[in-house]
Amino acid sequence: MKANGKEVRSVEYDKERNVIRLIDQRALPEELKFFEVGDYKEACYAIKDMVVRGAPAIGVTAAFAMAQAHLQKKDLKEVAGALRATRPTAYDLNYAIDRMLESEDPLRAAMEYYDSILDKGKRIGDYGEALIRDGSTVMTHCNAGALATADYGTALAPIRRAKEKGKKIKVLVSETRPRLQGAKLTAWELSNEGIEYYIIADGASGYFMKKGMVDLIIVGADRIASNGDFANKIGTYEKSVLAKENGVPFYVAAPVSTFDFSIDTGSEIPIEERSEDEVLFISGKRIAPQNSRALNPAFDVTPCDYVTGFITEYGVFKPEEIKKIREKNHYAQGRVA
Repeated sequence: MKANGKEVRSVEYDKERNVIRLIDQRALPEELKFFEVGDYKEACYAIKDMVVRGAPAIGVTAAFAMAQAHLQKKDLKEVAGALRATRPTAYDLNYAIDRMLESEDPLRAAMEYYDSILDKGKRIGDYGEALIRDGSTVMTHCNAGALATADYGTALAPIRRAKEKGKKIKVLVSETRPRLQGAKLTAWELSNEGIEYYIIADGASGYFMKKGMVDLIIVGADRIASNGDFANKIGTYEKSVLAKENGVPFYVAAPVSTFDFSIDTGSEIPIEERSEDEVLFISGKRIAPQNSRALNPAFDVTPCDYVTGFITEYGVFKPEEIKKIREKNHYAQGRVA
């Protein structure tokens, strides 16, 4: 991804120093700064406090943390337990940890996992780009770009690829309350890539769909059940319902590592509850009356009935074709057999 005219990546591993280097996403868009992780406890903090976020990026960070702990002679089962407890909804976290535990060489496995995430993002971009016509307006929610992976992205990958192919496109970016990942992070990425975009309030999504100003919606996912129900940032479910009501195609972009074939439906996906302060405060300033309380689920679950298709590194699949995705994911298939 580009930032200040240079290529940067959200997650990198310095093998010589045995340090994980993360873009500190809490500081964006005001400042591009980096956070160095020296051990698994710092990795747990970085994931839980959202220094790094986005299911694939969390998975990559966990993989590097396991490799780092291996070199530091730590108990990998203890490390794995601590990492799993940081963000319960994102399935890539568990997928990556299991890969590391099953490997005889965690460092090599972590690097291979990292490379695979980069490759998957580019392939998702290639398949998804075909869905975007020249002149299209695409709506997104939260951030599923290079910041949320290791580079290139999932939901933003088709948009990037369309731009690279010379298509003129516009992006409507939901602000994504309460942490504003759309307004802060997706907008920052699109700005750096020179892609035309407009930030909209979350509640304005239906307005633009009803006016015929949205050609398709592409979102990411943190966990996808066997039947196609999926968890994504809070507010995704509402967009899917509005999209179906207004005849707007609704796509989910995610690598097969996001599919959790050990669960049947979205009702089994654990939903992370975050601090009410994220709702009651913005940038440290209280916006609600004193003594107000808040509820703050970080994700919601969208039923597969609202999904037009899943954009994966193996192609675009309809919800009824998920069996084909499972066949592609030999690792997951073996684990639950």
